Amino acid sequence: MEIPYAQVITMLLIGSLAGILSGMFGIGGGVIIVPALVLLLGMTQHTANATSLVALLLPVGILGALEYYRAGKISMDNVWLGLILAVGLFGGAYFGAKIATHLSGSVLRKAFAVFTGIVALRLWFK
Repeated sequence: MEIPYAQVITMLLIGSLAGILSGMFGIGGGVIIVPALVLLLGMTQHTANATSLVALLLPVGILGALEYYRAGKISMDNVWLGLILAVGLFGGAYFGAKIATHLSGSVLRKAFAVFTGIVALRLWFK
C-alpha cells in the first residue's frame, strides 16, 4: 500500500493544526479533523469520521474505529492516514497549549468563536 506523498503532508498538516487548536481551545480533534478531511481531501463523512477515530484511537476511538472497520466504512489506507494524523496531533497539541497560555482569556474565547463560526459556515455551504 502506497500513500501519495502530498496526502501524507496534508494529513500531517491537518493533524498538527488539530493538535495546536486542541491545545489552545481544549476541543476534540474531530472539530478540526473531520471537516478538514471532508473539505480538503474530499472524504465522505463516514470515512472522515472513521479516520479521525483512528487518529484518536488510543485515548478514545478504538471501539468506534473498529465498528466503522467492521461495517466496511474504512480501509487500511485510512487506518494509516489516521495514524499519520496522530503524529501531527501529538506535537501540535503542545504548541497550541504554548500559544494559548500566552493569550488572554478574552482573546482566546473570541478566537475560538471565530474559528468555529468559519467551520460552521464552510460546512453549511459545501
